Amino acid sequence: MTLPPLSLYVHIPWCVRKCPYCDFNSHQSSVADIPEQAYLSALKQDLNQDLAFVQGRSISSIFFGGGTPSLMSGEFYTRLLEHLDSVMVLDPSIEITLEANPGTTEASRFENFRQAGINRLSLGVQSFADRHLKALGRIHNARQASEAILRAKAAGFQNFNIDLMHGLPEQDIDQAMADLSQAIDLDPTHISWYQLTIEPNTEFYSRPPVLPEDELLWDIQSRGTALLESAGYKQYEVSAFAATERRSRHNLNYWQFGDYIGIGAGAHSKVSLRDSKCILRYRKSRLPKDYLAHRPLYRVGDSEVPDADLPFEFLMNALRLKDGVNAGLFEQRTGLPLSELEPQLGTLREQGLMLPGRLQLSGQGFLFLNSILERFVQD
Repeated sequence: MTLPPLSLYVHIPWCVRKCPYCDFNSHQSSVADIPEQAYLSALKQDLNQDLAFVQGRSISSIFFGGGTPSLMSGEFYTRLLEHLDSVMVLDPSIEITLEANPGTTEASRFENFRQAGINRLSLGVQSFADRHLKALGRIHNARQASEAILRAKAAGFQNFNIDLMHGLPEQDIDQAMADLSQAIDLDPTHISWYQLTIEPNTEFYSRPPVLPEDELLWDIQSRGTALLESAGYKQYEVSAFAATERRSRHNLNYWQFGDYIGIGAGAHSKVSLRDSKCILRYRKSRLPKDYLAHRPLYRVGDSEVPDADLPFEFLMNALRLKDGVNAGLFEQRTGLPLSELEPQLGTLREQGLMLPGRLQLSGQGFLFLNSILERFVQD
């Protein structure tokens, strides 16, 4: 096993309102009640406890996720990034992404985020239709969504993603295509376009809305993919489309089974350990109040990934990529010989579901990703 690239994820757990579909670790709070300075201090201490896992590597990308990271001030990110730069080596071409919600961003905030060193935004639009935004519990409207994107561009953000959902309650195919068309007209470098799913421990799970039938969902997916690609956005992952050379570096590191250190309430980490030749997963205290209590150790739930689980974990990520990965990456990232998988891989190639020479699904195989992955689950 060789040490893979290393990314940093920073979780901001607060939001103005909990959306009914959201199963992320987010907690409702007014901006005035967010303990920004205390959280900054905790993040620094949290990171200091994880520095041994860096093992001499530079940080290739940073992602501020949530929750709603755009609730924090530009000064918060300036001070945090200054600290990161003082204790870690940041790659000269590092990608630093911040998730922002249109309802929580003013023009000055975008300018401050840019000055702090953030060079990529991910804007949680979800829809450009007011009726669908209301059904999703979003705090912004369609006009605010468009205005936020224009403000981000005016502040100097040339690299930004628009998050959109499809398969929304009572959404028809024309409405889904209208959302995509409006997003394309705003000229983002990246569009994340994913189907609404009902997850446990959400309001929608307790009171499910009526969603489009499977046949309509299939039509939306097919037409939407064609529309995006005709506009110059290449699909490189199940729900990600990017302009040339604008794929998300941070997410690519996940899909290529790279390492990442997660700091902040509820953040997860995956690190390869050179000395013990194993892969460790762990997480941080989930509730903000526990995280801020300055526990002796922020890290909880340490678990070594068993060798028997590594093939599934690797392929669960790598096969999400439209172009897959080089076959040699499996041994580099897991320390296991690829020959262990040859029975399943050979069968998939014979069935026309996987291409030869790479760990890459065919166009047909990509449509059946979940069922293909089940073949690599250990009993």
